[in-house]
Amino acid sequence: MPGGRLTQQERQQIALGLADGLAYAEIARGLERPTSTITREVMRNGGPTAYRADLAHRATERRAHRRRQAAPREQGASAQAHGRHDEAVREYEEAFTTVLMQSGLPKMMARVLTCLYTSDTGGLTAAELVRRLQVSPASISKAITALEGMTLVRREPGERRRERYVVDDDIWYQSMIASARSNAQLAETARQGVGILGRGTPAAARLENIARFLDFISESVIRAAEQAREVLYTKPEATSGGTAEPSSHRG
Repeated sequence: MPGGRLTQQERQQIALGLADGLAYAEIARGLERPTSTITREVMRNGGPTAYRADLAHRATERRAHRRRQAAPREQGASAQAHGRHDEAVREYEEAFTTVLMQSGLPKMMARVLTCLYTSDTGGLTAAELVRRLQVSPASISKAITALEGMTLVRREPGERRRERYVVDDDIWYQSMIASARSNAQLAETARQGVGILGRGTPAAARLENIARFLDFISESVIRAAEQAREVLYTKPEATSGGTAEPSSHRG
């Protein structure tokens, strides 16, 4: 199986495969590459409808050039902590970003979220995000505002009156609850249309089914999120007999 970075010829084959409507897995088999490699390559370079082999190849060369330039400055930095390998970390961050983009997040929002998740502190200032992602402060501000609106990050006071943008164990819980509430509101709106369009009509039946479906999903999500939150925050406590018992104390 070939290893290393994709060649220009392989990128041309990817472009031809996309034009023919082939799935990522099928393109990957033809190139004897992992499907994740093809997915990441396409999502990083415009997506399936805008992918261009020559542009993707030049973009990859530019990224590699920037990394070579940045490497001397980064030696001895915190990225080297815990025995981590820079290249492995970068590859993982790119893979994580790709998955977030596939879930519907725009690229910059996905990059910011990945950066926060892979930070040991779980929180970074705007200046730190700008430095790590090599983008403008405006890009960071726009991405953070959107992520806040989705309850995927939160702000907290930092040193010298600089805000830190944080992800923690409770962020996903809050995001799931917000999503469930949004679904519940949509279900209620759909149900209001039943009376307006006339109960028993095809349109009303459709709206009623939407409302019932979303009600079920919302209730299930809230129940599962509450249960998962309890498990996540439960810490074992030693009893007098030396055995551990679950505790619902939340740190």
